[in-house]
Amino acid sequence: MTTPPGSDVTPPHFGVDEDPTIGKLFADTSRDVSALVRNEIELAKTELKFSVRAGGMAIGLFAGAAFLVLLSIVMISIALALFLNWLYFGLATSFLLVFAIYVLIAGLLAFIGIRKVKQVKAPEQTIAAMKSNKQVLKRG
Repeated sequence: MTTPPGSDVTPPHFGVDEDPTIGKLFADTSRDVSALVRNEIELAKTELKFSVRAGGMAIGLFAGAAFLVLLSIVMISIALALFLNWLYFGLATSFLLVFAIYVLIAGLLAFIGIRKVKQVKAPEQTIAAMKSNKQVLKRG
């Protein structure tokens, strides 16, 4: 019986006339399970390193995108204020109008957010089930 190159698992070596004992079989099984667990842990470490690296890169890319969106909001705000100035308003009034528009939008978002927060309720069925399980475990 041969094993693949680089494998930590060694096959049992029984002679032709030698019957394996329970102790020998148990030792071989323990060694094989131990090697299998070590190999699985090493595989998990390798996969996690790759996932963490990809996740870190994704976070960096999202941060860059968010920064550029913030810059674009500043630019569109200036453009809107200059457009309002070009139409009729003074420059200071135009920037104040843009500011007021943002305050109104922020107020609307906060109002909607408050309404959504009031809809959040405790997981009553889960709490009841946990209390019931706790009572069952105390009795049992």
